[in-house]
Amino acid sequence: MNQHVTSIEIDIDLSEELQAAVVAGDAGRLDALFQRLSLSEALRELLELSPDDRRSVLTLVSPEIAADLIEEAPHETGADLMEDLETDRAVEIMDELDSDVQADLIGGMDTEEAEAILGKMDAEDAADVRRLSEYEDDTAGGLMMSEVFECADTMTVSDVIKVLAKDDEDVDRYRGQHPYIIDEAGKLVGVVSLRSLLATKRSALLTTIMVEPMTVQTHTNLSDLGDIFDKYAFLGVPVVDVDGRMLGVVSRDAVSQALLERAESENLKLQGVVGDELRSMPTWLRSRRRLAWLSANIVLNMIAASVISAYEETLLAVIAIAVFLPMVSDMSDCSGNQAVGVTMRELSLGLVRPKDAFKVWLKEISVGVINGIALGILIAIVAWVWKGSPALGLVIGAALALNTMLAVSIGGVVPLLLKRIGQDPAVASGPLLTTVTDMAGFFFVLSLATLMMPWLV
Repeated sequence: MNQHVTSIEIDIDLSEELQAAVVAGDAGRLDALFQRLSLSEALRELLELSPDDRRSVLTLVSPEIAADLIEEAPHETGADLMEDLETDRAVEIMDELDSDVQADLIGGMDTEEAEAILGKMDAEDAADVRRLSEYEDDTAGGLMMSEVFECADTMTVSDVIKVLAKDDEDVDRYRGQHPYIIDEAGKLVGVVSLRSLLATKRSALLTTIMVEPMTVQTHTNLSDLGDIFDKYAFLGVPVVDVDGRMLGVVSRDAVSQALLERAESENLKLQGVVGDELRSMPTWLRSRRRLAWLSANIVLNMIAASVISAYEETLLAVIAIAVFLPMVSDMSDCSGNQAVGVTMRELSLGLVRPKDAFKVWLKEISVGVINGIALGILIAIVAWVWKGSPALGLVIGAALALNTMLAVSIGGVVPLLLKRIGQDPAVASGPLLTTVTDMAGFFFVLSLATLMMPWLV
């Protein structure tokens, strides 16, 4: 208990110290404070400040610390933080970031702010960022960095070792890349491992110890990149154009982070959260985003409720049915969400395509029949024992079995159909599944109860 209180007191002291440094405009003190914290802790402290104070912090701290904070933030949040800064300061921070991060930030900014920053950046760097920002986020082109450890095919081992010895900052930005051998036409012809460099005499040409590299093209998708890094212990894979010219390198870290972000994004979309929402964002923005999804659900739920309205007489005659209606709909919804989750995963891995909908349905319905019957028997026994009516147990059990089969069919197939028509399956599958399973569940229970009325009353 005392440890918990001490932790809270430390947090309060840190926040007060940070606020005092902001008010005093003390850049050195702010640098020292942020250097004491991990990146996640530093970002949390930054986002807890008011928008004006955040701007002050990012203006006062060193460009290196500011760049670390921007890179640690979700892309949308990082872009918003950069947009709030003076252009000259934003350019200073951009210069500390790798090209792939720069492209993500520029892609998330309004056109006017983005162009203002690009206009003041180094012309060559700005051209790289413009080029990278044109690629889709979940492809090798969108994930690659343009900083490449390139070596001419005329260089020797000694030449490379000299570069490694004097350019510590550049080597760090290469993220452990091996030297890539480029011919005079800019084509990638080989790669040399660092181990080979150390084990070979210094006068040897790189071309005598290089090996043919595995390459990808800019359109290679995230799932395929993940498969490559799962299969091989590469730190990075070179990206080339159709003529074999070197364009950049996509790193293992970038692919791992992108896969994690995609999984998180799909999970949030299934819950109706769109974009990189954080509670540090403006309240009205967060409210508007959530309301767009929640408002649509009101309409869908009204459709489901209309089924109950059509069977009011049955409900009045057998009031016990009302107890089991939410059970049937919720259990079926759970089964359907399992099917949605598997389909979304297979879509992201490239294992299924929209044209595979019938094959997916056959596999899901086989599971749905087994689970539907098992769950139906269980809830039938509960209804029979609880309410003392075998007929009620039969109605509830049969309704749950049928609705489970329907739910897994919808959950397995609908994401594929939405993908085919160009809609986001992660956003639309959840509300559609919930509405249909609720409506169908109510219908199965109430229609079966109406048929079994002589044995229920």
